[in-house]
Amino acid sequence: MKLIRHSARALFGLFVALAVYPVLAADYPAPKEGSWVVRDFRFHTGEVLPELRLNYTTVGDPSGEPVLILHGTTGSGIGMVNPAFAGELFGPGQPLDATKYYLILPDAIGTGKSSKPSDGLRTKFPKYNYDDMVDAQYRLVSEHLGIKHLRLVQGNSMGGMQVWIWAQKYPGFMDIAVPMASLPTEMSSRNWMLRRLIVDSIKNDPEWMGGNYTKQPKSLQFASVFFAIATNGGNQALFKAAPTRAKADQILNQRLTAPFAGDANDHLYQWDSSGDYNPSAGLERIQATLLAINSADDERNPPEVGVLDREIKRVKNGRVLLIPGSDQTAGHGTTAQAKFWKKELAELLQTAPRVAK
Repeated sequence: MKLIRHSARALFGLFVALAVYPVLAADYPAPKEGSWVVRDFRFHTGEVLPELRLNYTTVGDPSGEPVLILHGTTGSGIGMVNPAFAGELFGPGQPLDATKYYLILPDAIGTGKSSKPSDGLRTKFPKYNYDDMVDAQYRLVSEHLGIKHLRLVQGNSMGGMQVWIWAQKYPGFMDIAVPMASLPTEMSSRNWMLRRLIVDSIKNDPEWMGGNYTKQPKSLQFASVFFAIATNGGNQALFKAAPTRAKADQILNQRLTAPFAGDANDHLYQWDSSGDYNPSAGLERIQATLLAINSADDERNPPEVGVLDREIKRVKNGRVLLIPGSDQTAGHGTTAQAKFWKKELAELLQTAPRVAK
């Protein structure tokens, strides 16, 4: 295994960056949204949905070299078009210059504007998992968009876990795989325990009513805030932001009372869909040049347990970039900020060989 260590550089906070989003957005082509309906989509359970809608966002011209970018749990493709990610990558001369690359950002099953329980089926919506999401993404790219080969598949958090599946399920379909904030092993430990607590807290809320609620159960926002504080943000950064009880209470109260647009069934399905995630068996099948990017302060994927160090040895062309923790990193959220790793991505895009199509 080759281990790359990357020194953290000063960042403006995400909220400051969001304030200048219109300026940054002008540096690359305007995002375009599209939608495709898959007829009779069969899930891993054998359930069939007569019409599965897959929404997606693209940046750049279809004549550019195609790149697939995958978002995290309860997120969306358009959600990654933000200053901290797209603003560092998609502009002229940046690693994923949208005048050269055709950037595809799908909404996973159950998220964004893709088909999801809150569309009307509620708990009658088919139970999906990450393999179903990846199969749908592959069909979107290959059947609807007509793409035969991708230069890069990159994803963060849930998207990172899906990249591990992509790289072994469709090994000849990409040159480069970049899973971020993820591990190529079974869902376990704190990561799964807290995911299950979100699911259980929703199901055990009397307001959930078996999924047939008339208003959003109060437990959804509380459990979501609890999960985010427990598994995101970074110890040093959180201590810097809340060094006193008063500051800690202020931040917590803000999060608990902030507008929350999530749907309980959608969130329940999203978190539960990771339960059978385990790509470990197929790591030797990966042909792409693979760079796994994690942060040293990632609460969900702690490097000290040694899992990534052990498993990356099974990937023929695999290596790790571990971002050191600091008061400027954000734990599990660190990799959502491209400033920490864009230099290594640019080098990889320049040097990685092309897999035979």
